[in-house]
Amino acid sequence: MAYKIDPDVCIDCGVCAAECPVEAISEGDGFHVIDPDLCTDCGNCAEVCPVDAPKQE
Repeated sequence: MAYKIDPDVCIDCGVCAAECPVEAISEGDGFHVIDPDLCTDCGNCAEVCPVDAPKQE
């Protein structure tokens, strides 16, 4: 299962992208996006997110 960022919760701070070991997170239009094909389900993004935006699909 990959993680997905809830665009309604994401504050576009970029903390998650800096912690992603496979660079699966990129900037979207006002929020960050996780590429499900690259996500290894490590959970680093969810651990550091200040607003709990990344969720497992």
